[in-house]
Amino acid sequence: MPRRTRIAVAGAVAGALGLAVAGMGVADAATAPPPLAFTMATPNVLAERYVYDGEAYLDFDLGVNVIAGRDPLEIRAKRSSYAKPITAEQIVRRNGKKKAVALPAGMVTGWGGLKNFTTITLRNAAGKQVAAYQTDFCPNAYESARTRRDAPAQNPYPRGCSDSPFNLGAVWGIQAGWNAPVASLPPARGFDLADGAYTATVSVNKKYRDYFKVAAKNATLKLNVTVKTVDDGKDEEAAVARIRAARAGDDTAEAAAVAEHGEHAGQGDESRQVSAYRPGFRPPAKRPKTVKASAVAKGPRPDLRSLPAWGISLSQEDKKWYVNFGATVWNGGSSPLLVDGFRRTGTERMDAYQYFFDAKGKEVGSVAAGTMEWDAREGHRHWHFTDFAQYNLLKADKKVAVRSGKEAFCLANTDAVDYTIPNAKWRPDNTDLSSSCGQNTAVAVREVLDIGNGDTYTQDRPGQSFDITSLPNGTYYIEVKANPAHKLAELSTKNNTALRKVILGGTPAARTLKVPSVNGLD
Repeated sequence: MPRRTRIAVAGAVAGALGLAVAGMGVADAATAPPPLAFTMATPNVLAERYVYDGEAYLDFDLGVNVIAGRDPLEIRAKRSSYAKPITAEQIVRRNGKKKAVALPAGMVTGWGGLKNFTTITLRNAAGKQVAAYQTDFCPNAYESARTRRDAPAQNPYPRGCSDSPFNLGAVWGIQAGWNAPVASLPPARGFDLADGAYTATVSVNKKYRDYFKVAAKNATLKLNVTVKTVDDGKDEEAAVARIRAARAGDDTAEAAAVAEHGEHAGQGDESRQVSAYRPGFRPPAKRPKTVKASAVAKGPRPDLRSLPAWGISLSQEDKKWYVNFGATVWNGGSSPLLVDGFRRTGTERMDAYQYFFDAKGKEVGSVAAGTMEWDAREGHRHWHFTDFAQYNLLKADKKVAVRSGKEAFCLANTDAVDYTIPNAKWRPDNTDLSSSCGQNTAVAVREVLDIGNGDTYTQDRPGQSFDITSLPNGTYYIEVKANPAHKLAELSTKNNTALRKVILGGTPAARTLKVPSVNGLD
């Protein structure tokens, strides 16, 4: 999710260490820029301090960026299974050819990007160190921009680094001549500073200086930081959201508000649609002729795969106990899953059709694929494709104990699960509910799950989460099942189901929940 930058600019300053020369800005850089340049937007930054109910935290963006040189910075991280460690390679260009070079051990240990890329130190006006921490670096910037006039017009790399524990492959990159911001805040967001003037020193750590050949003198920036309290707790709702974001380490307070209210990862403003202004998301003017799946020539197909449930927690509401969880179904196939819905006039139901494509992306046919229905409930108010997935809580003998009431879904590319597979869509358009789920006045909608992308729903509402109030203590399994009625044609149905073990305990008044890890993953 993009950050909102708050930078106090004193003069038009662009410090581009290793890139700019005297009298020249970033856009006027030399014709042979270094592979990476460490830059700042301004030497003067405002750090906003928020306080609510005795708690406070800082929110600031130092405006420090990394700019790629003549060639893009591209890194691919992958693991063959959850039991295997993540390995990472840099894709380098030599004599017009691409070559994969293994990154040194320790640079990539998770899905957040390069581990401990920078060290940030803050000192007060007296020169005393008041904070010091390291930050990871995600090259996939939401707010990346072209910083040299000769740079390519488009950035092919994904937006953001996914934090799902069950990712399988990631692609991180900065387009040549484009920028990516360096993280400004510590991972835990757990420190506070009094109002006043400070000096921040941001340095690229030695192992990265050595590997990327950044001269030590060009790898450190100093900035003036002014801390000012801007929220005294009068806006209670906003303050609470910000404190929650700080505790969780989210990138923005807005993310916390979304997580509180949205059933669907990435849910946003539903007043617009991708299909309203992107031709690729507009369904045809009329429904296709009904054909049998066997009539469509064999070729590329989606492959729906379920990840183990994650983000599992226990909650109590109205004297009932619930198990909440996140569930992700992703497309690991050779074709996007594209489903169009056509409204039955005068009703709140649509007939759905799945479309197929050849290896060149040309549409070659379609088949009937069930229905879509309008969901008028608060927090939904969009069209759901029915029977996309099913969630069950199974007993130890794998028989159903509780079934989630959530069975219809709006498809959206909310998570990058494996961008290293062939033809993965690195920059999907429909990434939240505002994209292509449609309004009640729609006569047709198009919903898409692209290759390499997952669709995550957070089940934390009664009727969707599992009511375990009357269940005895013991071992259970959360079952995530994709395409349960087999209404969608795909490469395989053998990977449609994933199980996650949970253990219920405690007493009726104080239930407990244990969630064993999956190969060390929580």
